[in-house]
Amino acid sequence: MTKKKNELWEWSKALVIAVLLAAVIRYFLFAPIVVDGLSMMPTLHDQDRMIVNKFSYKIGKPERFDIIVFHAPENKDYIKRVIGLPGDRIEYKDDILYVNGKAYDEPYLDQYKQQIIDGPLTEPFTLKEKIGQDTVPEGHLFVMGDNRRYSKDSRHIGAVPLEKVLGSTGIIYWPIEDIRIVK
Repeated sequence: MTKKKNELWEWSKALVIAVLLAAVIRYFLFAPIVVDGLSMMPTLHDQDRMIVNKFSYKIGKPERFDIIVFHAPENKDYIKRVIGLPGDRIEYKDDILYVNGKAYDEPYLDQYKQQIIDGPLTEPFTLKEKIGQDTVPEGHLFVMGDNRRYSKDSRHIGAVPLEKVLGSTGIIYWPIEDIRIVK
């Protein structure tokens, strides 16, 4: 009888530890997220399942072109690409991104740019036109979806406060045939 009580107690402890460990990992380190919509096409597809690295920005800072997850104004989590960092001047003209006056290549857009026949993929704009400021404010990021014509991003919702950023993402784990690291 005592042996069965000991075994039950050991299994109970192991289960409690496993549940606590899973909760800590999910809350502080990694969490799953489902891509909802087409705003990151062709990089990410609707219903792709990804891992959010919540720890990445606790020890580092977002970098240009990172794919991040953040709390959006509609009480939803968005997945977008970092285009502008604090202090950056952002401008688009002739379908080319300019950051602080320097042109940047965006190879993740090449597939869509080749398909477009009725104008630019990304409409021309300046940061001043979109958020009313010449530079990305301190403590904020300017983000855009890769599907520029069909993305609700910083051009519509404004710069994203860093405290709203959950973390970075770059690993698709489902569907199985699409498992990959994205950049």
